[in-house]
Amino acid sequence: MTASQDFLPSSPITQEALGQSEAFLDFQERLSRVAPIDRPVLLLGERGTGKELAATRLHFLSRRWQGPFVTLNCSSLAPSLVEAELFGHEKGAFTGADKRRTGRFEAAHNGTLFLDEIGAIPMEAQEKILRAVEYGSFERVGSSTPIEVDVRIISATNADLTRECETGRFKPDLLDRLSFEVLFLPPLRNRSGDILLLANHFARRMAHELGRDTLPVFSKEAAGALETHPWNGNVRELKNVVERAVYRSRDRRVKDIVFNPFVSPYGEPAAPAGPSRKTPETPETPESEEGFPDFTAMPLKSAVATLEILLVRRALSLSRHNQRRAAGLLGLSYDQLRGIIRKHGEKLR
Repeated sequence: MTASQDFLPSSPITQEALGQSEAFLDFQERLSRVAPIDRPVLLLGERGTGKELAATRLHFLSRRWQGPFVTLNCSSLAPSLVEAELFGHEKGAFTGADKRRTGRFEAAHNGTLFLDEIGAIPMEAQEKILRAVEYGSFERVGSSTPIEVDVRIISATNADLTRECETGRFKPDLLDRLSFEVLFLPPLRNRSGDILLLANHFARRMAHELGRDTLPVFSKEAAGALETHPWNGNVRELKNVVERAVYRSRDRRVKDIVFNPFVSPYGEPAAPAGPSRKTPETPETPESEEGFPDFTAMPLKSAVATLEILLVRRALSLSRHNQRRAAGLLGLSYDQLRGIIRKHGEKLR
């Protein structure tokens, strides 16, 4: 919902949470337990783990399910607009305010207000939110008349709010009020057994959208690649990867999985003609005559790390990013390879 849209009435859940892993079922059990308790809930999780879906389920499993479910992505607005968006404004409250406008708190009366990316709210608005949560009343921007509301707040973030409180960017009192219950959404890599379940679900939906008569099937290699990928973007990333693979497949058997669609099929751009210009921020790595790094000119730790990165990159490329096959090519166990990948992180991308 954007700042220019009218508020819409609540609607039934259009997406079902899907999973069978212990981590997933434990999260759903905790969510179901707190849903009927009319207190604020804070959802913490990495990007793509389904925080808005979890918030929607909390609302529809609560006693407020017939009331409105109003959402606001706090990072989508300029700091100067957040207060007016949350609490509304009177005509003439500021330049461009040509009529009275209802805010999200008022629109969510007798229902639920979901504040996504709560850590992005500026300090000025945090104080007013705290007062609205504690006393159930607020004033529109440009007005001194209190408005009473009955709203349950569900908030979500992938930021470390306790750290934000320590650095003075988030009010500790507000964090206390928003965190009657704190639910951590499990990342996809910790949901053993759910990856292929979700992948098949997304694949079938995509095939139906494409008007195909047969259900897609992942090859053994494709399934293995999906199961061993780290999924930094979690379920959202999995959905994109699977839908792309089904769309590109020429028959029902899905063989090719492209995790990074930004890799050019034409290789790296050619180096510009003439002498290259080096800057202090990008020091040159000494190379041997064969074009490989000259390990003898590097400190031991740097040489070992560089060699590990080169070999793992090559093995992942040869195995088409199937980490189990890559581990076999390197003579390592799967866990040993995962340890190296975690150690070098972004350098392997």
